[in-house]
Amino acid sequence: MTILDEIADHARIRVQRNKEIKSIDALRFEAAMFPQKGFPFEEALKGDDISFICECKKASPSKGVIAEDFPWLDIALDYEKAGADAISVLTEPKWFLGKDEYLSEIASLVNIPCLRKDFVVDEYMIYEASILGASAVLLICSILTKEEIKRYISICDGLGLSALVEAHDEKEVQMALESGARIIGVNNRNLKDFSVDTDNSKKLRSLIPENVIYVSESGIKDASDVQSLREAGVNAVLVGETLMRARDKEQKLKELKGIKI
Repeated sequence: MTILDEIADHARIRVQRNKEIKSIDALRFEAAMFPQKGFPFEEALKGDDISFICECKKASPSKGVIAEDFPWLDIALDYEKAGADAISVLTEPKWFLGKDEYLSEIASLVNIPCLRKDFVVDEYMIYEASILGASAVLLICSILTKEEIKRYISICDGLGLSALVEAHDEKEVQMALESGARIIGVNNRNLKDFSVDTDNSKKLRSLIPENVIYVSESGIKDASDVQSLREAGVNAVLVGETLMRARDKEQKLKELKGIKI
């Protein structure tokens, strides 16, 4: 069993516990009360230049605790001030030490859209994301079937949420396309062995139609990485550890953008 399998199994346990507290019918009703309009996450990634999804995360399974001190609201405000187009917020509690509260508090504070970064294994988690204030959810091909992704995208559409469909190889990119994904992210980190290869995003770029937003995730360390991906036709980058380890996150994001300081 890979770490991805373990995380997915634990997500199923979390969902089952949450269903005992609040039924899916009650959650669905609550989420339907305030649907979002205009798919703000997608719109935020349609700029002329490469867009930045900046991540708030305390830990990861590959690196352990990344940020002992984790002032999540300050981090989010720094990202917004530096020109982030969207914020990714980890809510997975066991390996990433995330919390739902991080997302709800950040989403209510900033004026840019937020992605709920978690391991969706049940539609319940999509309704949760909507209630928490997310504008998008992550759907990972490696832990879902094509039919599930199609159904989850349909649920997202009804709530005004975007779905970032994550793939790792050609087969999963095809699966994402056949599922109707409007945003496809290629993870440069192999979650089975944690190896990182940013060329993965470049190799798979030609498989993605121009009308689909293309996101490169993980392993982006400096402005040269961003420039290389920009030249490859990537629409957006998701940057996590590099920003989380930076003492001055606002300055680091400007550096990644290629802004002279």
